[in-house]
Amino acid sequence: CYCFTAPPGFPACCSARYNLALLACFGFFLLYALRVNLSVALVDMVETNTSLAKNVTSNVCPEHSSTINAPRNTTGVKYSWDADTQGWILGSFFYGYIITQIPGGYLASKIGGKLLLGFGIFGTSVFTLLTPLAANLGVGYLIAVRALEGLGEGVTFPAMHSMWSSWAPPLERSKLLSISYAGAQLGTVVSLPLSGLICYYMNWVYVFYIFGALGILWWFFWMFLVSDTPETHRSISHAEREYILSSLKDQLSTQKSVPWRPMLESLPLWAIVVAHFSYNWTFYTLLTLLPTYMKEILRFDAQENGFLSALPYFGCWLCIILSGQIADYLREKQNFSTVCVRKCFTLIGMIGPAVFLVAAGFIGCNYALAVAFVTISTTLGGFCTSGYSINHLDIAPSYAGILLGITNSFATIPGMVGPVIAKNLTHNNTVEEWQMVFYIAASINLFGAIFFALFASGEVQDWAVSGYHLHRN
Repeated sequence: CYCFTAPPGFPACCSARYNLALLACFGFFLLYALRVNLSVALVDMVETNTSLAKNVTSNVCPEHSSTINAPRNTTGVKYSWDADTQGWILGSFFYGYIITQIPGGYLASKIGGKLLLGFGIFGTSVFTLLTPLAANLGVGYLIAVRALEGLGEGVTFPAMHSMWSSWAPPLERSKLLSISYAGAQLGTVVSLPLSGLICYYMNWVYVFYIFGALGILWWFFWMFLVSDTPETHRSISHAEREYILSSLKDQLSTQKSVPWRPMLESLPLWAIVVAHFSYNWTFYTLLTLLPTYMKEILRFDAQENGFLSALPYFGCWLCIILSGQIADYLREKQNFSTVCVRKCFTLIGMIGPAVFLVAAGFIGCNYALAVAFVTISTTLGGFCTSGYSINHLDIAPSYAGILLGITNSFATIPGMVGPVIAKNLTHNNTVEEWQMVFYIAASINLFGAIFFALFASGEVQDWAVSGYHLHRN
């Protein structure tokens, strides 16, 4: 366990809440590794000539390759899937993912987030292990398995938000949630290049076997070490339990029913929806198409591509950790209001990336500058984790899981349509076409930032607490 700063008298070192954050961090690390590994493995799963006809490489930039003479493993089975079929395979995950967002938040509020998150990752890991078998049986089976993985992953973020509503003291929310969710970026950082290396030196099937097995191993630790609430934790200290419970005393609701109507009429909720949708448009577009941009425009070779595609997400991971510490420092030590911190961090995390993303389209074949601008753009996006991303817990701690389910449902749509639109805009892989992709992402980011700045709140909403009293945090 690690030591972090915490309010005097309640040390964070080896505390139950920070151990939960670190175990969750490993969980989301594996979750994103399981999500993105197919994007890398698919390159090795498909016969080269199948997608060649639809794949135009730009000749604007000269070849940029550091040739590595290590022998490549070629024992993996190849499939004759065309570009459209590959699109369906990659997109099928999101069709499962969007279905379980709101049900996941609702179930977490009823049965607790521990089981839901645990079995969500366990199920995703099992289906990952079955991926090579499904591919052999036929493309329909593979699409079905990917959709089932999406169903499993769909409950995880709402379940985690629901758990933090019982575990995170208000003045430590940014730190705790940024640590746990930073694992997602780290999973992307590690799995992109590592999956490429596994495919290169071993066989693409091991990408699924290795990450799937690690997910199941993590599940055993999660089920044994974690509890839904501080009250039911076996080894938490009395002082820590009392500290957490007293800090949340006036923020939780005892209502049995969910106040759906006032919840859906809440403008602060829709501010989060718009920001979440806007941020994810850029995130998913880059996540799925950055390797293509690196290869087809900047013309890096496959191995360089894997490491350079991961670099922006390493920056984002670092930013998430640091911004979480800074956000709670500003709230606790400098007396900044919660809403001020959330709005400022969201503005930095959305306008900053928009500026550098547009700039990335105008630097021609300057490889170093292109990688630097895309990396800075994605890194600054990390500020959003301490902005809109945890604002659900500020406005309605008791229903945070449900709120995240609602916002993430809308925010999954960019994952389904954003890359498709970007692909349709870049048929010829010209620099001008990619500039348009970056323009669209930047414009959506800008709109989301402004909307959130105008309508967000940092207060627990009256419909979210028993007795309809308004409490400031």
